[in-house]
Amino acid sequence: MRHLKAIFVKFTACFALLALILGGIYGVTLGEVFLISLVLGAISYAAGDLFLLPRSNNTTASLADFGLAFVVIWAMLANMTPVENVLVPSLIAAAGVAVFEFFYHKYLYRTVLLGEREATREQVQGNLQFQTEASEELTPARPDVRNDEGDK
Repeated sequence: MRHLKAIFVKFTACFALLALILGGIYGVTLGEVFLISLVLGAISYAAGDLFLLPRSNNTTASLADFGLAFVVIWAMLANMTPVENVLVPSLIAAAGVAVFEFFYHKYLYRTVLLGEREATREQVQGNLQFQTEASEELTPARPDVRNDEGDK
């Protein structure tokens, strides 16, 4: 259920952002924006959020999402719309998506990824937390070798 909520938040925000940038500024139709948001959301959630984010940090995942968003938006705009130059709209839209993704990753990490780690931790049976005991003394204690005259 947490994944569905996270996907819905991601799709809604991406759709609103792309509708504002691509639809409002560059005249792309809402149907095309919907399709771009759907494809971009599905690919970036699977590749960036579930695979890359747990294995790296937020900055790396956001930069990867920028590259992925640029490629997906550029390819879909080039094939769907009659706009001549799709490079600039793709760069601006991808930058907007990357800024959103930076904050979305923080939300996703707190709500979804930490919850999964706690759930897998609860599934482990038994107490598997082993601790090694260490001491400062590496050699046995030697008896006092001072002579008895020095103690007086």
